Amino acid sequence: MLSVLRVHLPSDIPIVGCELTPYVLLRRPDKTVTTDDVPESAPLDGHFLRYKWCRIQSDKKVAVCSVHPSEQATLQCLGCVKAKIPVAKSYHCSPKCFSDAWQHHRVLHDRAASAVNENGNEEEEIFGRYNSSGSGVINASLTGSASSTSLTNGSTPLYPAAVTQRSGGETWFEVGRSKTYTPTADDIGHVLKFECVIVDAETKQPVGHPNTILTSRVIPAPSPSPRRLIPVSGADMLGNLQSDGRVSSSGSFTVLSYNILSDSYASSELYSYCPSWALSWPYRRQNLLREIVGYRADIVCLQEVQNDHFEEFFAPELDKHGYQALYKRKTNEVYSGNIHTIDGCATFFRRDRFSHVKKYEVEFNKAAQSLTEVAVQTTQKKDALNRLVKDNVALIVVLEAKFSNQGADNPGKRQLLCVANTHVNVPQELKDVKIWQVHTLLKGLEKIAASADIPMLVCGDFNSVPGSAPHSLLAMGKVDPMHADLLVDPLAILRPHSKLTHQLPLVSAYSSFLRGVGLGLEQQRRRMDPTTNEPLFTNCTRDFIGTLDYILYTGRFILPESIDC
Repeated sequence: MLSVLRVHLPSDIPIVGCELTPYVLLRRPDKTVTTDDVPESAPLDGHFLRYKWCRIQSDKKVAVCSVHPSEQATLQCLGCVKAKIPVAKSYHCSPKCFSDAWQHHRVLHDRAASAVNENGNEEEEIFGRYNSSGSGVINASLTGSASSTSLTNGSTPLYPAAVTQRSGGETWFEVGRSKTYTPTADDIGHVLKFECVIVDAETKQPVGHPNTILTSRVIPAPSPSPRRLIPVSGADMLGNLQSDGRVSSSGSFTVLSYNILSDSYASSELYSYCPSWALSWPYRRQNLLREIVGYRADIVCLQEVQNDHFEEFFAPELDKHGYQALYKRKTNEVYSGNIHTIDGCATFFRRDRFSHVKKYEVEFNKAAQSLTEVAVQTTQKKDALNRLVKDNVALIVVLEAKFSNQGADNPGKRQLLCVANTHVNVPQELKDVKIWQVHTLLKGLEKIAASADIPMLVCGDFNSVPGSAPHSLLAMGKVDPMHADLLVDPLAILRPHSKLTHQLPLVSAYSSFLRGVGLGLEQQRRRMDPTTNEPLFTNCTRDFIGTLDYILYTGRFILPESIDC
């Protein structure tokens, strides 16, 4: 007979908008073990599984800490209440929590006061998109559920919520009847119960006792601080330069580059300081989609996108928002895991703004094979390939703008744009391999530029700090022959050093902050490294804080006007 061996959740802390999928281990009648579902429509040996989710609603109201959402709040900031800041942001679990968070927390007060002074009561515009209770707008696009008392889970039809039990000051509301459940804002502060029971297919009666799990209290999804575009002197928007040097606002577009951290790398071993629920893919994917869609970028370059996540999540979800998707999976000569979870680079563009013209795929493994054939001695070939082969790739896309950016002298001329997207994922000690991969990419882009006078964007995570040899090659077009990074070159692939150049007029986007005047620019310049003209960090973890990610553009064709911070 069918039996349930084990039931558990990947994380016992449920988050609003994050789908909960219990792990149910079954033993079939033939004694084999499986995690496959056994629905009523396909019973096994005359039995199927029935699921139920309940919300345990206590008569006592519970608020959760805005900083540590797994903790119950013990105090509330009255300044937030007076400023009409969303109430969820006003709670803290202890005086120390409030004191430690004050420097960031006071920014909410300042922004609320500034918004009222300048624009009247506009806290909804400032905070509304990031309010945890308002995240259901995005959640609806992810799961199809809404913050209401109606039930929807998986393919189960909507039906009214029912009070299933009341005892000892607690009311148990049935909120779902499928295996998965997505907590809503109504669940915040309450415990959820999952119930799984084997049912006789003929009598429809339960067989044996149900298996149940109680979760911790549901917490709201922590909301990020609002980010904004800071104008840079020049045009009114990101714009392409016309032949006479003028900027046409009709040719403006926006671009986003983002290493989203592959789920296969988001382990508790690497990020032991993060709670398990914050590392879970169901939680991260809803935040990533909300953030990416919120930027409304015309071009989106993502790194570390797992193959299965691209096909099953990002491509279909961003398609709903008008994006066409292109993807290049990393090669798998070094990678030994599941081929479906290997990551790669994904480039998306708005179909109403651009059309796809051509796609180039760069596999650095192939380039390594070619290099060792001609530049490495036979006795060193195996060692050379072991050092150079890292499975990294680059995705180069040529797009045609659907908006006009031509003057009267060039009517009907096609406006093309080349976008390169890469992730140079190489161990820090292999400095020569990093430089070689960046140089290989740039030489490939030079060939494209030689065939067509075309604007270029180079986006990605280069795992190289400002001032390093790869960064110098990208932003300066050359590497100082005396640069310390060049000392690591056991295969002599970087010699002569004079070859480490390129002719693309690339400029790092954030260096634009050094031009122009204004309060916003002055504040942003304090967050910049004055020696490299780059941000102080684009990557912040417990073990590393620094800049690794860049957007570069060909300055002869493109002029940045606004930069996000």
